[in-house]
Amino acid sequence: MRHLLSVILKDHGYEARAVASGDEALKELAARDYDLVLSDVRMPGMDGLALLERIQRLHPDLTVIVMSAYGTHDTAIAAMKAGAYDYLSKPFKPDEVVLVIKKAEERERLARENRRLRTELAAEYRLENIVGDSAQMAEVLRQIRKVAPIKTTVLLTGESGTGKELVARALHELSPRASFPFVALNCGALPAELVESELFGYVKGAFTDARRNKKGLVAEADGGTLFLDEIGELPLPLQVKILRFLQEEEIRPVGDTRDVRVDVRVVAATARDLSRAVAEGQFREDLYYRLNVVGVRLPPLRERRDDILPLARHFLARFARLRPDVASLAISPEAAEALEAGRWPGNVRELEHAVERAVVLAEGPLIREEDLPDTVREPARAQAPVVLPGDTLSIKRGTHALEEALIRAALERTGGNRTRAAELLEISYRALLYKIKDYGLGDA
Repeated sequence: MRHLLSVILKDHGYEARAVASGDEALKELAARDYDLVLSDVRMPGMDGLALLERIQRLHPDLTVIVMSAYGTHDTAIAAMKAGAYDYLSKPFKPDEVVLVIKKAEERERLARENRRLRTELAAEYRLENIVGDSAQMAEVLRQIRKVAPIKTTVLLTGESGTGKELVARALHELSPRASFPFVALNCGALPAELVESELFGYVKGAFTDARRNKKGLVAEADGGTLFLDEIGELPLPLQVKILRFLQEEEIRPVGDTRDVRVDVRVVAATARDLSRAVAEGQFREDLYYRLNVVGVRLPPLRERRDDILPLARHFLARFARLRPDVASLAISPEAAEALEAGRWPGNVRELEHAVERAVVLAEGPLIREEDLPDTVREPARAQAPVVLPGDTLSIKRGTHALEEALIRAALERTGGNRTRAAELLEISYRALLYKIKDYGLGDA
């Protein structure tokens, strides 16, 4: 049998070595690197189950396939429960052996790819990639390091584009939960009626289109981290259910009658002033305090101008792959001066897009001032003054006029891109659509 298997495997391009016992197998595994072990279950001395247990302890990443003769299927199944990848029933055809091994190869290839992607993801969200030499960012990094290992709720606040999701992912990667899922939901990107089913899932028949059970994002994040971006956009009725989930660590899928226990660390983020939203009755006070156990404020870019050029060079190195025709890229003194003088209402995200654009447009190895967007090169362009309706000093009517003017300006600056305009205005996309309708700016 050993000779037959060796011939089959070598005929299909594999390098195979045959040994006569479990003890010999362990010596061979200690001497050389192997990808796979094909072992009988019943052997003299150490049987296949004992060998499997030793291999798993000494070589945990090694794939093991067991063989069993007719009447020993229960033993083979026991081996699979103990960690074997698959089993072959004897007698078998050569094609069966090759097929099982190729399946094991594909599984191992996917496992390696998964490990590689996880490693790259962890590297991308290491603290070193949160660029900033300013005192403000040093304080943010100190808070991240301190709170990351602890399962406590964190509330990230800051303007749009300041890097709240980057910090949330860093908190996850630095925590004991890093090997479990990181699941993100933008609470302002979904219609209010869909947020609950997305978060908590639903059971078959819960509503018209519920044709099967669906696991929600909270359950998907079990053991890991749930990132709730734009938490301030949650409808009030759903805020009650989020509060219960945070307090009880239980969820109830839509249409179900039973609670499901979950272990999830929550990181929330908002560009809104939640304390003001609480005072205005738009956000529950008890939920605000439950979320804000640890609060981390991310400063806007205009408050940490020392970080602008380091960030620009960081993005320049990242986007250099877009220009394989250029050996190296650098920022000219004039462009550097323009970058440092920019207003950056879109913060780090706007700077990232500006550098990417400049890399694409640059005609040589030097990023010039003219490669930068107009909004960066002309920071002093003044906005038209707000004209109040009549001679009124009404705060309410004046506020409406100012809001309409700001929305018009944002739409004009972004060329009508409403998603980008919402980011500049620091409101959700859904809120912007409502306001465009209210002010009759549909053609703006």
